[in-house]
Amino acid sequence: MSGAPLIARLGEVVGAEHVLTDPELHEQYTIDWTRRYRGEALVVVRPGSPGEVAAVMTACADAGVAVVAQGGNTGLVAGSVPDAGSVVVSLRRLTAVGPFDPVAGQLTVEAGVTLARVAEEVRGSGWEFGVDLGARETATIGGMIATNAGGVRVVRHGSMCSNVLGVEAVLADGRVVSRLGGLVKDNTGYDLTGLLCGSEGTLGIVTRARLRLVPEPPERFVVWIACESWGDAVAVASRARRHLDGVDGLEAVDGAGLALTESALGLAPVFPDPPPVGLLVAWAGSGIPEADVAELVAGRRSVAAIDDRERARLWAPRERQAEAIARLGVPHKLDVTVPLAGLAAFTDAVRTLTEPSALFLFGHLGDGNLHVNVVGPDPDDVTIDEAVLELVAAYGGSVSAEHGIGRAKRRWLHLSRSAEERALFGAIKAAFDPRGLLNPGVLLDPVG
Repeated sequence: MSGAPLIARLGEVVGAEHVLTDPELHEQYTIDWTRRYRGEALVVVRPGSPGEVAAVMTACADAGVAVVAQGGNTGLVAGSVPDAGSVVVSLRRLTAVGPFDPVAGQLTVEAGVTLARVAEEVRGSGWEFGVDLGARETATIGGMIATNAGGVRVVRHGSMCSNVLGVEAVLADGRVVSRLGGLVKDNTGYDLTGLLCGSEGTLGIVTRARLRLVPEPPERFVVWIACESWGDAVAVASRARRHLDGVDGLEAVDGAGLALTESALGLAPVFPDPPPVGLLVAWAGSGIPEADVAELVAGRRSVAAIDDRERARLWAPRERQAEAIARLGVPHKLDVTVPLAGLAAFTDAVRTLTEPSALFLFGHLGDGNLHVNVVGPDPDDVTIDEAVLELVAAYGGSVSAEHGIGRAKRRWLHLSRSAEERALFGAIKAAFDPRGLLNPGVLLDPVG
């Protein structure tokens, strides 16, 4: 069974209106956020429940047709871009929320629920979700689990793996595995939730998740601090972590990026004259430690805000970096991690390496995650990607920090993972998906 018979069967499962066969309707599902990577789909299917996802997967397994699960499609490494002949399973209709456990601080949601929706659902409850990122309006929980998304609060609450207590997932043959009880301590064997988190849809399709919430702080503030270099910014961020109890985020943007948000997006400047690097320190807790903050910013230009509106204004130049850079053209966006001790030297080296192209650096100084953005080289030319990622490896870093490997970085996985590790990856993949139907070509070479 393939082609028309498969499409007919999928229509019986989800309704003909949710089976998109017209290529003109496929574009939003077959091109990634960066606009560098484009694929083709046999059909796009939009199931409306976890049960329908299982039935869709069963039909595709029976037909021997590959499946690419997709959430908000906000990734940067072609992890949800389909190969020709595959079925895209869009999870955006899986938007049910609940149950909410206000005693334990846990919320169960379907995979298509956006990060912004999670925040809205628990607003006023005394709880909030500990993961946050700029694409909160479109990023879905399922996609964030698949990529082990990090964001701006990793320094305090960790990435998605640290904030997911259980998942329900559809396996490659249509079977469903579900563990949504929410037990914090459950030492009864392999951690399947942890294994699926970060697996990029290659082991199963996450349909539901039990999220761990954190107490909502009564007060927040942010402060931008002007730094003279990346080394200076790393040092200030380190002091903030040691001496400022309640640090909730440590974000850095180079001066070129700060200036770009003003010119490209019309944002009010943080500083009249952008410093070489701006460091944004976010704090959350009870009783703002004014003396500690004053000591941190002493002798430096700084801009602070406490109320919601002003905090949002100060966050904008950081959160809208990607949007501003995209105005210049299709960028080479490389999400990497570098050890903090070598981060300053790395930024100098990568600037030399990428000249004369335009380079914009921003990222998370609590965990060494930098977003390297190079504008100028042809989007299809991977020469600059290879040079930057080899430099990352030379500094003891990781070629992927929070977006996964996808298809785009598969050829450079060896820079971060040993042959023994990659062999184990393949064995795990074979155990879950022996026919290689789930997201073939992502992370690992396609089966066969």
